[in-house]
Parts: sequence; structure tokens; C-alpha cells
Amino acid sequence: MDGLGALKQAGCKLIYIDGSFCTAKEVPGDFDVCWDDTPVDLEKLHSLAPLLFEFEQGRAAQKARYLGEFFPCSFVAAPPATLYLDFFQLDKNTGGAKGIIGLQL
Repeated sequence: MDGLGALKQAGCKLIYIDGSFCTAKEVPGDFDVCWDDTPVDLEKLHSLAPLLFEFEQGRAAQKARYLGEFFPCSFVAAPPATLYLDFFQLDKNTGGAKGIIGLQL
């Protein structure tokens, strides 16, 4: 099962997309998904797609299986308190604000 299908089946209603997929690159290298975890049945999601909970080795297992990475919105991306949803909205080169793409599942 693909990552988005598993998220939808587990109750996720909203995702945000970032990564080189959302740039002007002619051939994007990957995508990053930040998913709204508030309505999600985490036990069900873990049974459907356990790799969405694997963050070791730079999320190598996620990248190998899905060709991208998935992050729960409410998890801390940059200690002490920057959540992934906020982190996705920061330009990594300038530190300034940037837009992301939101999609309803």
C-alpha cells in the first residue's frame, strides 16, 4: 500500500507537500509529506504502513519504499520546539517564510 492510501485509511484528512517536488527543478529528487496526525488512528496506520514511523538512518526505509519522506505535523523537527508543519514553511537557504502545498485526502 502506498503512504497516502495508508494515511487516508487511518483517518488523515490533510497533508502538506514540500521538498524538491515543490521547486522549479526539472527533475525533482524527492518529496516530503507532512501529515495532519490529529484525526489519525495511529495504531491502524502503524499496521498499514509501519515504515511511516521509521526515522532511522535519515529515513532510508521510507525513501526506499515510497521515494519520499513522511512526517507527522505535530512532531518536533528542530529542537526545542519547531514542529514539522512550521519547519516545512521555512526556506532552508534563507530562513525566511515560504509556501507549501496542502492537499485534502
